[in-house]
Amino acid sequence: MAFHIDESAHALTATAVMGLLPARPRLLALGEPTHGEDTLLDLRNALFRQLVEQEGYQTIAIESDCLMGLAVDDHVTSGMGTLDEAMEHGFSHGFGASAANRELVRWMRACNDGRAPSERLRFAGFDGPLEITGAAGPRQALTALHAYLATWVDADLLPCGEQTLDRLLGADARWTEPAAMMDPSRSAGRSAEAAELRPLADDLVALLDAQTPHLIAASSREAWDRARLYGRTAVGLLRYHYWMADTSPGRMARLVGQRDAMMAGNLLALAERGPALVFAHNAHLQREKSAMRLGDLPVEWWSAGALVSAHLGEKYAFLATALGTIRHRGVDAPPADTLEGLLYALPEDRYVVDAPRLAIAFGAAPPAPRVSPWFGYAPLDPAHLAGTDGVVFVKDALPPASGSAAPSADGPRPR
Repeated sequence: MAFHIDESAHALTATAVMGLLPARPRLLALGEPTHGEDTLLDLRNALFRQLVEQEGYQTIAIESDCLMGLAVDDHVTSGMGTLDEAMEHGFSHGFGASAANRELVRWMRACNDGRAPSERLRFAGFDGPLEITGAAGPRQALTALHAYLATWVDADLLPCGEQTLDRLLGADARWTEPAAMMDPSRSAGRSAEAAELRPLADDLVALLDAQTPHLIAASSREAWDRARLYGRTAVGLLRYHYWMADTSPGRMARLVGQRDAMMAGNLLALAERGPALVFAHNAHLQREKSAMRLGDLPVEWWSAGALVSAHLGEKYAFLATALGTIRHRGVDAPPADTLEGLLYALPEDRYVVDAPRLAIAFGAAPPAPRVSPWFGYAPLDPAHLAGTDGVVFVKDALPPASGSAAPSADGPRPR
């Protein structure tokens, strides 16, 4: 079997990656098996540089709050704010503390100096303003959408006024109540006010769609596109909070599925803009159904990658990343009979492997699944190779650099 792996492994370059794909993708998704490892983020940065320089890519999208990410995009495209401000206010999940993320933003800003607006590199977060353990309220997205429409369309077309929205939204603390994750009765998602907000949000989005030609001409395509983001986010958050208040056995599956549905909506919008590199956990990008356990409760849902792949076909490509060791996390060399163990035996430190070819080589006898001693690392499932365009393998993840903090945990890791 080592012969087949040798034949399928290539040095990790943009050229090698493109050579594995049946078509040039609109979205090239690079997964990670764990968060917070700058070794993987440095690899991502290097691949993005090559994609920019050799393949004409202009956008990178990461698993971070889509609304917060606007601050980073404004910084890299126009120099708005400082680098420190972009890192502090432009990332969720603690990702702004990463030295590799800081270097990415710094490099993008430097690259955009002197570039024409249409050629500038772009940054996007594509996660919703939420995590497994909590969610933002809909105020920011809903009021921004309403303000945009109030500026550019006749007032009598609006389904409500600003004061009505403010009254129905109420105090933000009602929406962000931490206890609501464990106690649905503490959620505002099925209150009388929330019930009124959901059709209003839907009507505002419908008005945005109906007035598209006028809005693009009167404002700009960029402003209209940002308003679409506000609309997707407002509707998505209201739906998420609705299921936060649910008491049925399917509650958690609805919540994690809604999160990935919001991710998918943002990714499909980015695909309209041009080729983009997407970076997130493998479980959010894979084509197979994702699963995890919350205590004794098994939870399954379709990931953002599965949803986007269903829409884009060959225009979506997925590279799953696997690690050999994360010794500072207690993850030592993988057993020799696992997929990671077979890859670990190869001489190079990192490479990309033709996953469908490996799947054919293994046939009906794939390697044993690896079991990680640390909950934060999700090994690759060998049964998923046929649905993966390539496997990026990194032999060893190095300890974080001094001063680079790991992100905050967002609950059990999906697989």
